[in-house]
Amino acid sequence: MTTHHRFRPRVGHIQFLNCLPLYWGLARSGNLLDLELTKDTPEKLGELLVNGDLDIGPVSLVDFLRHSDRLSALSNIAVGCDGPVMSCVIVSQLPLDRLDGARVALGSTSRTSVRLARLLLAERYGVTPDYYTCPPDLGVMMQEADAAVLIGDAALRASLHDAPRLGLEVHDLGRMWHEWTGLPFVFAVWGVRRDYLREEPDMVNGVHRAFLESRDLSLVEVGKVAEQAARWEDFDAEALERYFTTLDFRLGERQLEGITEFAARIGRAGEAARVELLPPPAGSR
Repeated sequence: MTTHHRFRPRVGHIQFLNCLPLYWGLARSGNLLDLELTKDTPEKLGELLVNGDLDIGPVSLVDFLRHSDRLSALSNIAVGCDGPVMSCVIVSQLPLDRLDGARVALGSTSRTSVRLARLLLAERYGVTPDYYTCPPDLGVMMQEADAAVLIGDAALRASLHDAPRLGLEVHDLGRMWHEWTGLPFVFAVWGVRRDYLREEPDMVNGVHRAFLESRDLSLVEVGKVAEQAARWEDFDAEALERYFTTLDFRLGERQLEGITEFAARIGRAGEAARVELLPPPAGSR
């Protein structure tokens, strides 16, 4: 991606491992130099995007739906799953159907995972826990709660390390949603402000192409991505490769079905109807 503009596009970056395959290839292709990256949580990046402090970036699905009249989504780029996700979980001391009235801690980094967990507990298990929000630290959460909702690296660490050591049950939200509906689940999309799209369509097209190329390169070389990430993370390369290939980074018709179903179940069908999906750049896969 090349640009002759004075300012680089301001692009968000979720600082979780689940987004690494979407960004790893940007450095290999040289496209990373054309972007002004801001790293933060999904919740914070969504706020920056809607407030005009970012031009393009990942946004939690619930926040995207809320602002679907102001945002469009880049097609074929998302963070989701079509079955297990590994990094969006409920960790519990009790069976889920025994959580009615129990204390459940909600990690404070993503509205979508929290909303999905609450929906599943209410509709699938018929329970209404006593929810409260706190930082996503499993040890701290379980001092006061009977269960905790975690996402991202904290959830992956809990699933692979902490929960088994502590004898806690781990319930994968992606698996639970798929068993319930038969559909994929999308946790975050790559949104672009519609006013920025009108002003800079070529820039948006270039960023879109760069991310598609990065994603495809990373998945071809996923073993190398996992090996490099394992150097500075708490997980070995084998676990990370399994994680990266479990995630679904697509956003097409089947993923849109999942979004529509989720939106209907949480009373936001009208917002889902406004979703605008930008077609992929010409020549991309």
